[in-house]
Amino acid sequence: MRILGLDYGDRKIGVAVSDAFGWTAQGVEVLNRTASEQDLERLREIVEQHEVTEIVLGLPKNMNGSIGPRAEICMAFAEELKHALGLPVTLWDERLSTAMVERTLIAADISRKKRKQVVDKMAAAVILQSYLDTKPK
Repeated sequence: MRILGLDYGDRKIGVAVSDAFGWTAQGVEVLNRTASEQDLERLREIVEQHEVTEIVLGLPKNMNGSIGPRAEICMAFAEELKHALGLPVTLWDERLSTAMVERTLIAADISRKKRKQVVDKMAAAVILQSYLDTKPK
């Protein structure tokens, strides 16, 4: 029973998966978005491969907590996921997750090129770990 974490962006989708106990999140990959059907098919493959039973999707709220256009796009994607994959989807506040990952990678002196390759999957892992930390153990 693993949980899939997603950081949904305009061009990429960061993907993370929990361990079997739901204690830790690990970044899996970054999907370069193409057509919606192809994106959903790749996510279906990941769900099957990792035996996922639930999805957590980052919800990019505004800093004041309101829902803006980007969050509305994520909410629509959540509905697509529910219908296409038949799994429950939880929207999770992701404010500043990508910025936190960027700061961490910069502090670790990771080059800009390498940061671009991993920032989305690390943001997905941060979103998922934040969610997992609220679940009773």
